[in-house]
Parts: sequence; C-alpha cells; structure tokens
Amino acid sequence: MGTIKLLIGLLALIGAGIAGFQIAPPLFANYSFQDDLQNIALVDGASLTKTPEDVRTDVLHKAQEHGLQLDPKQITVQDISTPGVKAVYVAVDYSVPINLPFYSFEMHFTPNSGNKGL
Repeated sequence: MGTIKLLIGLLALIGAGIAGFQIAPPLFANYSFQDDLQNIALVDGASLTKTPEDVRTDVLHKAQEHGLQLDPKQITVQDISTPGVKAVYVAVDYSVPINLPFYSFEMHFTPNSGNKGL
C-alpha cells in the first residue's frame, strides 16, 4: 500500500513539473511584455511625431522579441491626450496555446500600458 501511494505521489509531482515547464514561459513573457507596453506608451506617447500606426508597429516589434505572433487588430491604441499633455494608452489581447500530455488549452492575456486616466 505504501509503494502505491509513493508511486502516485511521484507521478503527481512529475505531472506538476511538466505543467510548470509549459505554463511558466508564457506567464513570464506576458509579464515582460506588459513592462514593454508601459515603456512604449511613455516614450511614444511623449513623442509629437508618433502616430497610432507607429505605436502599433513598435508593439508588434516588441511582441516578436517575446516570441508572440500578433495581428495588428489585436492591438488597441488610444490617444488620451489632454491640453498640454500628450499621452497614449496601449492594450493587447492575445492567447497562447498550452499543450500538456493529456490536456490542451489556451492561456488568455490582456496586457496594457496602465491606467487610462491622467
């Protein structure tokens, strides 16, 4: 009886390890991508010459650096400027497929550049 419990526990531990190796990379990539979106919003938002398409292009380049395949339609760019202050809000909506040995699913992420209010 003790051997069966040990074997089941060992299999559960191995399964958790495999799941962790599949789930952790997209989580860390999303965290880093979120930080990049905030930087893009700060830098591009302060530029008087950047258009929403330029901002979208910058986001696509950063997504490629993180191994994310995005369509430009998945990126929302809003001008939230007020008189005297130029600012931009950036949001992205994407999913990453996770393939475990007996179960597959998609992790949905919605990173953005932060609070829309100034």
